[in-house]
Amino acid sequence: MAARAAEALAKAALDAGDALASSAEAYAKTASDKRLEAERNVDDAPQAALQARAAADACASAANNYALALFTLQRYAEAKPLLRRKLPMARRVLGETNETTLRMRWYYAMALYEDDGATLDNLREAVTRLEDVGRTARRVFGGMHPLTGQIEYCLQQARSKIEAFDAP
Repeated sequence: MAARAAEALAKAALDAGDALASSAEAYAKTASDKRLEAERNVDDAPQAALQARAAADACASAANNYALALFTLQRYAEAKPLLRRKLPMARRVLGETNETTLRMRWYYAMALYEDDGATLDNLREAVTRLEDVGRTARRVFGGMHPLTGQIEYCLQQARSKIEAFDAP
């Protein structure tokens, strides 16, 4: 009888050990799967970030192109809200020194001073924005870059509109 009890006890211990080993294997497999999944996600993260940045750049470029089309048609009042909506996204995703962002800032300032219904406040805001984007463009691209020259030309145009606005 003692032998049977010892045998039953040993069998129960083996069964418990097998169950424990199965649980440990299942836990290890789950942990390993989660680790591999996390590694895959980490490996995919840079690619996803690049794709998101490319999509944002494409969106900002499309907004710029649309704004330029509106400028060609002299529909500055329509370009302003478009650029005002898309500019924060471009700044956040592409950065302040990205060429697309700088162009959007420049185009928005142009829309402010080129509009026939521009107020003195609009003209002053345009000058302020052009001075700011001009400084950034000069720092990023240098004074000889075409974008810097175009921004400085627009700044002169906006200042002359203020002078004409103030003149009797």
